[in-house]
Amino acid sequence: MRQLLLRPGAEELNYEIRGIVKKARQIEALGYAMTWENIGDPIQKSNQVPEWMKAIIADLLKEDKTYGYADSKGVLETRKFLAQLNNDKGGTQITAEDILFFNGLGDAIAKLYQFLIPTARIIGPSPAYSTHSSAEAAHANTAPITYKLDPDNQWLPDMEDLYLKVKYNPSIVGILIINPDNPTGMVYPKEVLEDFVRIAEEFNLLLITDEIYQNITYNGIQAVALSEVIGDRPAISLKGISKEFPWPGARCGWMEFYNREASKEFSKLCQTLENAKMIEVCSTILPQLAIPKIMSHPEYHAYRELANEQIGKRSDWMREILGDIPGIKFNPTQGAFYNTIVFDESLLTPTQSLPVDDPKLQALLDSWLSDAEMPLDKRFVYYLLVAERICVVPISSFCSDLRGFRVTLLEENEEVFKDTFRRLGRAIGQYLKSES
Repeated sequence: MRQLLLRPGAEELNYEIRGIVKKARQIEALGYAMTWENIGDPIQKSNQVPEWMKAIIADLLKEDKTYGYADSKGVLETRKFLAQLNNDKGGTQITAEDILFFNGLGDAIAKLYQFLIPTARIIGPSPAYSTHSSAEAAHANTAPITYKLDPDNQWLPDMEDLYLKVKYNPSIVGILIINPDNPTGMVYPKEVLEDFVRIAEEFNLLLITDEIYQNITYNGIQAVALSEVIGDRPAISLKGISKEFPWPGARCGWMEFYNREASKEFSKLCQTLENAKMIEVCSTILPQLAIPKIMSHPEYHAYRELANEQIGKRSDWMREILGDIPGIKFNPTQGAFYNTIVFDESLLTPTQSLPVDDPKLQALLDSWLSDAEMPLDKRFVYYLLVAERICVVPISSFCSDLRGFRVTLLEENEEVFKDTFRRLGRAIGQYLKSES
């Protein structure tokens, strides 16, 4: 080309959660069935959308207004409804004017980082959800800055690590919190959230929280919203309906701005995000119209309680199957529907393997393993693909120095769920004991 097309940092945009699907599809093309544990799509795992929810959506499709534009910031009635849900928690109060809709949280996250100057850094957790870490790295033209989540302490954040990185890196202007966390399934206790707020106050930082799994907790755990603890600090909460309803194909998410007048710079950022949405005209209107009708339906609370209870049972089954396997660190999940399992790295070698009977599968695997610099957890993931036809995501792809993999807790069929993780458990043991 006449000139370079990509700016520095663009190569940081990577999404292994979907990227590994290309390899799994190659295996399917050979006639093998695949067990998908790579992505948090409840619909793919045969989660049933309640009939009453479908009826609400069907009725909306009969109304002419469903086919028009929404307000640029989002449907006003829906924004009022969501503002009241936040305000009922008793923390920082907002109005409908503090809510801005996007076509899914991916869209919101991209827009948020797009308008930050490259030298303004947002420090986020590691393991990191790829959409956040990639967007932050791309905007900054360099690798993301992260603080550690500790697998030896129930995946809670290493607050000393965070504090020191913030203290000695003045380019950090904000802290990202994912609560409940993806990919670990950890839920932040209130006192840990308060520690985040104290650090933000000391260094005058913006707080950003991804709370899309806020209402997906189980086994006695409840998530505390950031708005309940931030006081007068400027903050943004990212929310959506993809997992909770579940309706991922709706591509419907929103930002909630807290204390937008507490900082001149933050107020300008909020206004810029609103202006950008006006240029796009609006986000998709159908799911916005459905939100208050679904969330205020008399069956909604019971539906969510039952769904959470079922995820909690699957978390218990996973612990029973994988919790005592030598060579891994296993933490039971508390929220969302993921678990991150970490290897004892001293037990991983570049010569371990699983038996592969089909020469065609072996040929595929050999082509994938040609990269000598491949992280050892990705090597295990590729062997798992061809040997057991289970598709998981390596934790090295979540901006982490740890070596392990992420799975989901979405399979509703108990027999299929238990069979999948028993096969996975056997594969872990066999792989760690092997030498080719």
